[in-house]
Order: sequence, then structure tokens, then C-alpha cells
Amino acid sequence: MPWLKNCWYQVAWGEELSDSASLARTVLDTPLLLFRDAGGAPAILRDTCPHRFAPLSAGRVAGGVVRCNYHGLVFGSDGRCVHNPHGPVTGRMRTTAYPVVERHGAIWVWLGEADAADPALVPDLAFLDRAPPQTSIRGHMPTACNYQLLTDNILDLSHTDYLHPDTLGGMMTGARTTVQEAPGRVAIEWFAADREPSAAYRALLPGGARADKWIEVAWTAPAILVLRTATTAAGVAWREGDLTATVHSMTPETRFTTHYFYNNVRYFRVDDATFHAALGANIFKAFALEDKPMLEMQQARMGTDDLLGLKPLLLPIDSAAIRVRRQLAAMIAAEQDSEPVEVEAPQPA
Repeated sequence: MPWLKNCWYQVAWGEELSDSASLARTVLDTPLLLFRDAGGAPAILRDTCPHRFAPLSAGRVAGGVVRCNYHGLVFGSDGRCVHNPHGPVTGRMRTTAYPVVERHGAIWVWLGEADAADPALVPDLAFLDRAPPQTSIRGHMPTACNYQLLTDNILDLSHTDYLHPDTLGGMMTGARTTVQEAPGRVAIEWFAADREPSAAYRALLPGGARADKWIEVAWTAPAILVLRTATTAAGVAWREGDLTATVHSMTPETRFTTHYFYNNVRYFRVDDATFHAALGANIFKAFALEDKPMLEMQQARMGTDDLLGLKPLLLPIDSAAIRVRRQLAAMIAAEQDSEPVEVEAPQPA
């Protein structure tokens, strides 16, 4: 499976990793063990003891080191063996340690060339740090589909009217769209004027009022999407304080499974616990009970990770997703020094 490797992938939320417990997670078909070293910094090792290839996650983490539960070898955060109960420690006694950064509340891993792992390349999600912390709604949703299907899903929001009619949808079909593209970035802007408001945001408007909705979805490689949106009374221009923003971070586990991390924050009704709970319930329903089952059924019906190889019918609403697939294919080909896969432009049905 060709993946982009010289980049940062989110592997966890920081709170998933305590000082005393480890976390096993697979990324790009690579088994990983996450734990915190003696100073509390995250460490990521290949979840494999080099002796008999037992999973280190079946062992014990204490004092910033991990002990294999099969024969007792102990490894530090740099992957080197620090204790061998059967004799001297040699240079071969080590497992791979991967570059890791904790930023924006997330833990990021670099699975490509270690010398190229520049922390400055971690996606800029500083809006999460600036937002009022009590507005944060976030989660990790393992999904049994290829990560690019999840990316497609966020880039084409017309699906919300049909898959999420009682939560986030009802306004997007026929909305005006604009797509902008730059190297490593694709953004699509949606504007729906004078519509019945989505159920999730009806409480923001006077009773019976119609609404305008603005949305921007910006993709950066390999699969980070930031969605910003504002809903206002029809004819009223949105302001910064009307915004809610969500990061959608798609990290491949395998060809057919994905770690879907999301984090929604907002700048209105900051201390409204009732609204916060209702919004959280709508987000959970839309993502976990509607998006996830549909995408998993789609993947099962496809039976392959290659959507475009199946020659799907393409519609104008697929424009942003196709641009993303084209860019990502070219980036993977350049990294692997191979010819990029030709990605078809959408044509009217």
C-alpha cells in the first residue's frame, strides 16, 4: 500500500497516554507502542521485541522504560535495551524508536526518514490551543474503511443533507461552492443562503428564522482537514465570534482501517453547558452513527482501497476530493520515485 511517509501522522490524543500506562496502536501497518518517559514526554517504539518478536505492549511500562513480558529485556524511550537479565547488553538489542511530537493536544509520529522529521512540519492547528477549553468536543473513532474515503466525506458536504438530516444537514444541496488549490493544500468554500437552519444550530437563531451558512474545508497532506463554519440569520454577515471549527485527522491504520480523530471548538455560547451537551450529542450521532456505518458499508461494497480504479460516476461535487487525490498521488509518487497514478477530473453526469 503506497502511503506518504515523510510527514507527521496523529497517533493519539495526549490524554490517552498517562504517565503509568502504555498504548498500543497500529499506523501504516506498523505496530507501535506509546508511553511516557521518566520526564513525561511521549515516546513511540516499534511494538516488537527484537529477541523473539513478542509485542512489547504485552509487557510492563514503569519509570519511563518498558519490559518485555516474555524474557524480561528492558527498553528505553530511544529503543535501546537498558537491561538484559540473561547477560550483557549488546548493540543489537534495540527496537526502532520513532520521532514523536506532542502538540495541539495531540501526539504525532513520523514513520519516514528519521533525519527528515522536522517538528516545524507538524500541521498548524493552533486554533485548538486558542479556543476556550470548555468548548472542546473531541474523540477517536476507529473506522473500517480506507482513509481517503474519510477525506472525501468531509470534502463533499452535500452528503449532510441526506445522511445527517436531523443533525448537521439540510442546507448544503445547491450551495454555492468555490475550490482553491495550492501545492499541498486544497480548500473548498460553501455558502448556502436563506435556508432552514440545521437542527444542530437552530438554537442560535430566533424562532422560525431562516439562516445563511458559510463553511470552509481546508485539506493539507496527507489527510488533515480543518472545517470552519458559521450560521447566522439570513442576510446577516458572520463574524469571528460566530465560528465553530473542527479538525478531522485521518490516520491510516491499514489499507482498510483508519484512526479518525476529531476535535470541535467554538467561540460562542462558551459557558452554555446545555448547548455544549446538545452539540456534542449531534456530533456523535452524525460521526459515529451515520458517517461511520455508511463509510464502512461503502468500503465493504468496494472491496478495494482503489476507488478510482473502479471507475466511479463522478459529479461536480467531487471536484475538491479529486484534486486532493491527484495531489496526494503525486506526492506519494515523488517520495517513492515512481510515476503518479492518473486521477480523472470530475465530469458532469
